[in-house]
Amino acid sequence: MTSTDQSPHETHADHEGARERLGAVRTEVAKAVVGQDAAVSGLLVALLCGGHVLMEGVPGVAKTLLVRTLAGALDVETRRVQFTPDLMPGDITGSMVIEGRAGELAFREGPLFTQLLLADEINRTPPKTQSALLEAMEEGQVSVDGVSRQLPRPFLVAATQNPVEYEGTYPLPEAQLDRFLLKIVLPLPGRDDELEILNRHAAGFDPRDVRAAGVRAVAGPRDIEAGQVAVRSVQVSPEVIGYIVDIARATRDSPSLSLGVSPRGATALMRAARAWAWLTGRDFVTPDDVKALAHATLVHRLGLRPEAELEGVDVAAVLTSALNSVPVPR
Repeated sequence: MTSTDQSPHETHADHEGARERLGAVRTEVAKAVVGQDAAVSGLLVALLCGGHVLMEGVPGVAKTLLVRTLAGALDVETRRVQFTPDLMPGDITGSMVIEGRAGELAFREGPLFTQLLLADEINRTPPKTQSALLEAMEEGQVSVDGVSRQLPRPFLVAATQNPVEYEGTYPLPEAQLDRFLLKIVLPLPGRDDELEILNRHAAGFDPRDVRAAGVRAVAGPRDIEAGQVAVRSVQVSPEVIGYIVDIARATRDSPSLSLGVSPRGATALMRAARAWAWLTGRDFVTPDDVKALAHATLVHRLGLRPEAELEGVDVAAVLTSALNSVPVPR
């Protein structure tokens, strides 16, 4: 029986199985990564939305380990690119090379041709190379020598960046920030989590070998595809849609912001809320889903006015104020 002639009951069962297996990914990741539950959930939400994630945190908070472990738990191909000041666009997209005795030109794929790309320290490379990711992130393809080439599916860019005050960093352009569905800040661990990390290392944990920690593949690309289909059927009531629109408009009216949430940002919040609702076992979105995803989805899309920056205004606090100003539908 093909996927086009499945009964509604069988399709529902497929979706339920996919949700169960994707939910089990958290347990597998926790075998190698202590804490960072919000980051794991955000990466799963992005996969279900076909979006991308920007992860910010100081060195040593397990950003690389998190992505490698997630790839192992999902049975997807992953590659890592260390972004540096001398990285060229062709280094990530691929390029035409001369092959064979006949000297024929052939395309050699770059590291973008994977399912889960860890773009490490993306803000250490110049804007020209940063912008090379835009087409891949938006269209799922790269163009080299006038030829467009499709990237594998699913395709997720998990980019990391150091906090902007670190030396040798380039701020990401607004157009590229807007292409990230979520921005997740990975905090330093609390004392209990840090004790657990050190105890694991004392017991012989090797972060370069997540399989030795017992991490196994519990979901795969088919589960992600089934989840993406199911998420699109999650219901969003007119009241919740109005709530999202009012949040976006409240940011535009903020005197501290020069750039509020665009319609693209409002749409991203709705997509993320639908994915989160489905992951938590519901086929409808609640205002709490919207509030839970609002900061990760919207904060990187906001721009402070110069005078607000001089006064040390925190953009996250401005977003919180905007959220609090909007009545929650009942």
